[in-house]
Amino acid sequence: MAVDFPRPVIHGGTGKRQRENTGKNLLDFSASLNPLPPRFAWHCDPACLSAYPDNEYVQLKECIAHTFHRDPEEICVGNGSIELIRVFCAVGLSGKKTYFTESPTFGEYALSACLAGASEVRAPESASVSFVCNPNNPTGELHNRSEMMARIRDVSSHGGMLFADEAFIELADPAQSIVDIRDPSLFVLRSLTKSFSVPGIRFGYGFGNPDMIAKIETARPPWSVNAYAEAFALQAFSHLDELGKSRDYIRKEREWLSLKIEELGLRCHPSSVNYLLVDCARSVEPLCTQLETHGILVRDCTSFGLPTCIRVAVRTREENEQLVEALSACVR
Repeated sequence: MAVDFPRPVIHGGTGKRQRENTGKNLLDFSASLNPLPPRFAWHCDPACLSAYPDNEYVQLKECIAHTFHRDPEEICVGNGSIELIRVFCAVGLSGKKTYFTESPTFGEYALSACLAGASEVRAPESASVSFVCNPNNPTGELHNRSEMMARIRDVSSHGGMLFADEAFIELADPAQSIVDIRDPSLFVLRSLTKSFSVPGIRFGYGFGNPDMIAKIETARPPWSVNAYAEAFALQAFSHLDELGKSRDYIRKEREWLSLKIEELGLRCHPSSVNYLLVDCARSVEPLCTQLETHGILVRDCTSFGLPTCIRVAVRTREENEQLVEALSACVR
């Protein structure tokens, strides 16, 4: 008897593959990265490549602990935030447990929960784990801190757990973060990829109860953070304060870009971060194809259950102007 197996989640950030397949240098608006990341010198000693990384990542966790005023025992690290989603689900949702996700949202929560054997429920009060992406992907909606605190209380009241993905919060409003909250009902996920525009590094980290963290650290593959990623992360954490300039730039460019897109007759959902969900009031598959002929790659949101929407990153003014010009040629 054939057993159904879930298909991979569709992601943006396919510019590299598109360039390799077509030979064209497309502007990738499907990857939501910081258009103005902090710049700093960093170095990976070649001698580090001749030895295995420290699988306990003591220095790295101490750096994160100092930055966020947490204990190293409350911190886990991984090869990108998605690895930590997978591992969290493997240890937290095995054994006929249930999960809840909002809609639309990042598809990896449901896939990872499904792979762990969990079943989806429609109400958070029925879930063993409730996932919330804050700010949400793809809408850009940001829940404030008081709303998130209320969610922690809600899940705790019925014996559940809240998985809060804050991968984009440093580019929105870090004051709304709950990374400082110690609660056995809470796990907070973070990433350096978006804030520092380094998707090739693959580094994610998370905060939780020491018991859960110990399980995650046991279940994740050994040496999953490579020497280059560790060297970059150790430098990057000392530059988090510089992201204030990025947030200011993103806010101004987002307002400009939203205005220009809406002048074309399209609708932008309110966003607090470095991307916009754009409702085109039509199937967007032909539009995405047309935009590629103009050298622009956007995120088709059909996989989010939004077949009339695209998601576009907020990039530099020059690049945003190219997007508007291409959209204008394709929608009129």
